Order: sequence, then structure tokens, then C-alpha cells
Amino acid sequence: MTKIEIKPLSVNRVWKGIRFKTEEYERYERDVCLLLPKEIPYGKHLFIEFGFNSRASDLDNPVKPFLDILQKKYGFNDNEIEQLTLLKKIVPRGQEYIEFHFE
Repeated sequence: MTKIEIKPLSVNRVWKGIRFKTEEYERYERDVCLLLPKEIPYGKHLFIEFGFNSRASDLDNPVKPFLDILQKKYGFNDNEIEQLTLLKKIVPRGQEYIEFHFE
């Protein structure tokens, strides 16, 4: 394992000024909230698998929006998560998905 001695930069410090949700994100947030189960048990380890239709998709791009939606739906703070496991799968167009569970 490689270690570099620098404080990690939060995505909250990456942008200048106020960020506004796009209409596309607002629709996505609404749709995901409707698709999520009413309740789930959550813990300190979150496993997320993204089914993308393109190898060019970046694994980290959908993480923050999805975490924010989970927080909104289930009322927890993502600072409680101590381990995050991400997996990228390539699937045919039209079969994209998000699978997740807490441990």
C-alpha cells in the first residue's frame, strides 16, 4: 500500500461558490428515492456495485450523488460510514443498475 502525507480534499472544497442541482439530478433523486426500499438496516461498511453500459464510465462519479440520496431517504449521515467498497460491472445498454448493502 502506498501512503502520501496530505490531508484529503473534500468535494465540498473543490468548487467555488454555490452549487445548484440540475433538473436532471432532481429527477434522478426523486426516481431513486421512489425505487429504494422504505427502510434498510445500515452500518459502517457500505458496498455499492454500479452496472454501467460503458467501460469509459468512471466508478467514482456516481458515488457522491447516490450517497446523498441514501442519506436523504434513510436519515443518516455519511460521515458514519467507515468503509466503502465499490465495484464496476459492464452490462448491456438498458440493463444499468445500482446494487448496495450495508454491513
